[in-house]
Amino acid sequence: MQITFLGTSSGVPTRSRNVSSLALRLPQRSEIWLFDCGEGTQHQIMRSDLRVSQIRRIFITHMHGDHIYGLMGLLASCGLAGHPEQIDIYGPPKLEEYIKACCRYSQTNFHYPVKIHTVDSGLVFKDDSFTVHCNALTHRVPAFGYRVTESDRPGTFNVKKAEAMGIPSGPIYGKLKRGEWVTLDDGRRINGAELCGPTQIGRAVVYCTDTIFCDNAVELAKDADVLIHEATFAHQDAELAYQRLHSTSTMAAQVALMADVKQLIMTHFSPRYAPGNPKQPHDLLTEAQAIFPNTIMAYDFFNHEIVRS
Repeated sequence: MQITFLGTSSGVPTRSRNVSSLALRLPQRSEIWLFDCGEGTQHQIMRSDLRVSQIRRIFITHMHGDHIYGLMGLLASCGLAGHPEQIDIYGPPKLEEYIKACCRYSQTNFHYPVKIHTVDSGLVFKDDSFTVHCNALTHRVPAFGYRVTESDRPGTFNVKKAEAMGIPSGPIYGKLKRGEWVTLDDGRRINGAELCGPTQIGRAVVYCTDTIFCDNAVELAKDADVLIHEATFAHQDAELAYQRLHSTSTMAAQVALMADVKQLIMTHFSPRYAPGNPKQPHDLLTEAQAIFPNTIMAYDFFNHEIVRS
């Protein structure tokens, strides 16, 4: 699992930061899951090593323009490029209405399947390898944070031990690797779990933006490997954060601390902290690290690998 940040500014783009979007790469299934799609996202993808053809799911946090204005352009381009796979889009109420209106007034037709799912707090998606949950955040419009959790996997299969026990190779090994019980031709029953190392705990990544500090974000992020949390404002501008229902650097750090996550990555920075202004991005990083030391700051095209514990 690898995260690529495609836009890390809030509200409007700057010379060095585009508006919100990030990609979660799932190499084991050659898929990309996109989270938010601000204006210019498809241009950012073209400047990266991501492939539009691998986009399989898109998760939208809320309906503000800096998170959705790039969606129709991206979907239209996928159609022109002959995207062969269905794209599933998840988001708050009004998302489907917005997409249908854009299609109607621009006379855009998707020549590939597009399915839109309206989300509510709880389970959003589940298959054998991943689950996605969302939780309502606190913003001026309905907004949701998302948590992607990888399924646990059996530990490494001990082939030498299996051979020493006289277990024939073949399909039986596949069952034993999954930790299943197998009955051999000689009548012996073998517990696959005893031939595997410790269970590999699935990784979890959480994405929370736009929101003021809230308990739902802490609940969603509990024990996650990586929490990606907005940090629109510096601590000194907390009053603005409360007025606009955004987070400060210290609020993001408090969520990470209370949720006991392993890593905090801050994003969604106000342009007021762009180079040349009195307060700089590294100041926000210093504020957050004073509360949660394992904090880093995202920038456009930053890649972060989520490793297994």
